[in-house]
Amino acid sequence: MKILLLGSGELGKEFTIAAQRIGQTIIAVDSYENAPAMQVAHGFEVINMLDGEALDRIVAKHKPDFIVPEIEAIRTERFYDYEKQGITVVPSAKAANFTMNRKAIRDLAAKELGLKTAKYEYATSAEELQKAVGEVGIPCVVKPLMSSSGKGQSTIKTEEDILKAWEYAVAGSRGDVIEVIVEAFVDFHSEITLLTIPQNNNPTLFCAPIGHRQERGDYQESWQPALVAEKDLYEAQDMAEKITEALGGAGLFGVEFFLTNEGVYFSELSPRPHDTGMVTLAGTQNFNEFELHLRAILSLPIFEITLEKAGASAVILASEDSTNPTFTGIEKVAALPKTDFRIFGKPTSRPYRRMGVVLSSDTLATPIEEVVERAKATVKLVTVNS
Repeated sequence: MKILLLGSGELGKEFTIAAQRIGQTIIAVDSYENAPAMQVAHGFEVINMLDGEALDRIVAKHKPDFIVPEIEAIRTERFYDYEKQGITVVPSAKAANFTMNRKAIRDLAAKELGLKTAKYEYATSAEELQKAVGEVGIPCVVKPLMSSSGKGQSTIKTEEDILKAWEYAVAGSRGDVIEVIVEAFVDFHSEITLLTIPQNNNPTLFCAPIGHRQERGDYQESWQPALVAEKDLYEAQDMAEKITEALGGAGLFGVEFFLTNEGVYFSELSPRPHDTGMVTLAGTQNFNEFELHLRAILSLPIFEITLEKAGASAVILASEDSTNPTFTGIEKVAALPKTDFRIFGKPTSRPYRRMGVVLSSDTLATPIEEVVERAKATVKLVTVNS
């Protein structure tokens, strides 16, 4: 099969490697040359994926069997036409359109499906944001409707933060939608990602829950399994199955939840492998998240997902701008037991850009906190140089 991958970052790179292993053809697309997935794909294209005509041209040129989005900034309304042409959009054109826009997915979750979410409002200007903050209360979280990896996301703690939050959200927004969602702050004790895999003609499967910690709206460490009460896990699985079924299609979804003393709150959803799911590269499961996404897409039956090890990931961040980033300390990481790493191969760096990940693993009997602390200590050995 030929797969057109729209977005070629580190998640796309691992997906491409998984696809190469079972003989699929990948054309990697992004807005810049030498993106990580391009380095391992059969071919590549450099376009602005918000340019609908440019998108149409490469679809007509390559005639893919599947279109697999990896990012948000895509002219996703074109996907409906591609489906009519007989191309499978992953997980579906509806799923891609809804989940690329926080407004559509939040309204589907809260209003149509009745899932428990934080109180929220929308705003298209600084003045509307002021009003929305008055409705949801302070503290609250502001996010662009279209963004990823925490870009443009901030927390409003005082009235003086409102204008700064608007300007930051606009600067971090992807696409041409200048609108934000304002969410009431949820008093949660932990966050989890539930990797959820709807299959064609087979039951929906769930991976063991993944815990994660965020800074600046972007994950810093993730671990699997997260310790979740059975009642909360059942509630999260029920919500995840309802919303993925409503979106349709097959593939892996990363569904995020807040765990509180009052129960489980739906937070966000991505229709593709999730950054926190990179912990599965530590061998925590019989299939990592990229292999699961691929198998579900290709309608290869997944008999079961088994938890094999306890694992943790910690991200390697850049601290400076560079057009030729290099790394020191990798040999120290390589010398450690039960430890691994990935360098993504991004051609440039900037402050807080995710450049790699350190992986730590141990037996299932090992307290997960120990595995996480090992990953956090190990990532400090690596420096990204400009």
